[in-house]
Formats: sequence, structure tokens, C-alpha cells
Amino acid sequence: MGKGGDKPNVAAGEKVEVLLDGRLYDVTNMKHPGGSVINYYAGKDIDATQAFNNFHLRSKKARKMLEHLPSREADAKKIEKNALPGQLALLKDFDEFTIQLEKEGFFKPSPLHIAYRVSEVLAFYVVGFWLLLHGQVVLGLMSMAMAQGRCGWLMHEGGHYSLTGNIFVDRTLQVILYGVGTGMSASWWRVQHNKHHSMPQKLGHDVDLNTLPLVAFTEKVCKRMGATQKLWIRMQPVLFPGITTLLVALGWQYYLHIRHILRVKNWGELASIIVRHIIWTALVTTHFGLGKSTLYFLAFDWLSANYIFINFAISHTHLPVVEKDDTKTDWVRFSALYTMNAKPGPFKFINWWMGYLNFQIEHHLYPSMPQFRHPIISPRVKALFEKHGLKYDQRSYTEAMVATFRNLDKVGADAFLG
Repeated sequence: MGKGGDKPNVAAGEKVEVLLDGRLYDVTNMKHPGGSVINYYAGKDIDATQAFNNFHLRSKKARKMLEHLPSREADAKKIEKNALPGQLALLKDFDEFTIQLEKEGFFKPSPLHIAYRVSEVLAFYVVGFWLLLHGQVVLGLMSMAMAQGRCGWLMHEGGHYSLTGNIFVDRTLQVILYGVGTGMSASWWRVQHNKHHSMPQKLGHDVDLNTLPLVAFTEKVCKRMGATQKLWIRMQPVLFPGITTLLVALGWQYYLHIRHILRVKNWGELASIIVRHIIWTALVTTHFGLGKSTLYFLAFDWLSANYIFINFAISHTHLPVVEKDDTKTDWVRFSALYTMNAKPGPFKFINWWMGYLNFQIEHHLYPSMPQFRHPIISPRVKALFEKHGLKYDQRSYTEAMVATFRNLDKVGADAFLG
């Protein structure tokens, strides 16, 4: 983790290889710039081809590093023997579909769309501050919460390099959007979020399942809990929107992310967060005083945290989990079985409300694709799934929300009684 990268976890003298495009690459002594996510594939006979291609779609550096690694041809018969029925045909069709989408320009950025999204965030913040300073406290805080939440959606694109398509520019935009806009660390997010994308809903791999002590999305993480912890988790359907989302946001903003920034010495991210607090102090604290300023900040942070975290939760958290030692689930099946889409709804409002991340299936298949194009390819993805007998899970926003809170209640009850 961090600037230096992580090596695979290996015993002394042991060689560790990663399977890519029918070849085994020796990564024993490789420092992976993307962090410890390489350990999810190294030495486990898991084909990392689709993960590598989609994570590194825009990275010439990654391709060059791969070319310089020692490699050997993998045993094709062993690969075929280890595959699930129809798995190789599915991945072959997926790779061909990906090439076709590239030829059709679906991975190209749209400058007009970028300008619109950035302008929208700025407008929400400007209007929010203006309303707050002119006595419209509730409307002002709501507008600023929308701005902060939509900074989250937009920086997400920057972190996947799907915004401008230029890695340096996207990283810079992510640092500014996430630092000034939400008070958080872009580099911390990238390392953690890539683990989630590699193997969503997989125990011991998807960091979005490591949510205790504040919330539990599956009973399989509820072990060795004391009476107080059990009671808290039992009440999580109410506590999650009531206080947990705010505690998570504050924990990220003032502990986890700051600790990471200082550890990796990312002064650009620290400067962005300092600028955020200078702006708030100059516009709000000097006008209302420290007491009201703090209360307004907590209210605005709480509204924004609910906007982001609850919308995140509907796409994954109520779905089944993958066992820690699983080696069969591939890139496409992770997207098909362990993510779901929320329908666009009337006037395609949900597309806007969730920054196109309601199309989680497409987003997990193609994280480097500009997110506004996911609804366009949705029918073709559905057809691919149907061809190979995979479910295309798409529900209304309301259905997904109900499933999320029912799962919180069920997990809470199981933990309390277990």
C-alpha cells in the first residue's frame, strides 16, 4: 500500500505467478503500484486477465512492466480442467464484446460531459453557501450536501481514470474533488476501492464487507461479539441512516484518511483538505461563530453521508457473499452474481441521482468506461448474460432500498440471537 507498492505475500524461496492471457508471470519480486490487491490473484490459479485488462486499460506503464516480467506458457489443459462448465466460452465472448465496444468508442471521454459534471458540483456548493449565508439554513445545507455527495460520484470516475482518460489529469481532479469537496484521500480510496472491484462480496477480499464495529452486511462477519456490540448491530436498520453514516464519514475524514496521507506523505492531498477547511472557516465560521458552524458542518456531513453510503449500499450489500477460498468465480460472474442495477426510473432520474452508478453490473465489468455510457450498453450486456445463462439483476430503486434495509434487519437479528 502507498507510493512504494506492495509485494505478493510469499514464503522465502517460493515463486509466485499470476495467470494472464494464457501465460504465467513471475511476480515474486514485483512491487505492485496498486497495492496488495495483487495478492488476490498471485499463486492462486485464478485467471487475472479480465481484471488486468480493465484496471489497466489506459496504463502504458502497466503493459511495460508486464513485458519485463519473467513468464512461461500456462498449461492449457489444466486451465480447461479447472474452469467451470461454459466458463471459457463466456470469457471469450466477453473479451470479444470488450474489443467491439472499444472499436465503437465507448471508452472515449466526453469533454462536454466532464464540464457539465464539474459545473454542477460547483453550482450546488455556490448556491448552498449563498442560501446558508442568507438565512436559508436547511436549503443551504441540503444544497451543500448534494454537492459533497456528487463530488463523491465524480471523484469516483477520476479514481477509475474514466473521466478524461488521462491518468495524471484524472488523478489530479480526483485529489481536488475528493480533498476539497469531501475532505478525504484519493490515494486511500483507490487502493481500497480496487480491492472491492476485484472481487465484490468476497469474504476476506472485498473491504466493503469489513464494516464492523459500526455495521454488518452479512452475518458471516459477526463473530465474537459482546452484548453491547450485538445490541448495536440489532438496531442497525435505524442506526445506519441515523448516526452510522456520519460516524463513518467523520472516521474517514479525520482519522483513516489523514493517517494514510501522513504515512505516504501525499502533501497534495493534505493541501486539498486544508483548503476545504479554510473555505469553510472563512465563509461559515467567521459568520456564525464556532458553535453554529460546527453544528451546521455536522448536519451537512450527515446529509451527504446518507446520500453516498445508502446509495452505495443498495447495489451490493444485500446480495450473497463469496467464500474466502473460492477460486472459480471469474470477472464476469462477480459482476453478474454479486452486483445489481437499479432501474433508471421516471425521466431517468435515478441515473442522475446516483451518478450513473445505478448501473453497477456494467460499472464492474468496465470500470474504465465513462459511467454515462453504461446505460447505453446495458441491453447488450443483458443479452450476453442471457446467452450464457447468467441472471441480469435489475430492480427498481425502491425494491433495492427495501432489500437493503431488510438485509440490515436480518443480519442484526441473526447477530443478536446467534
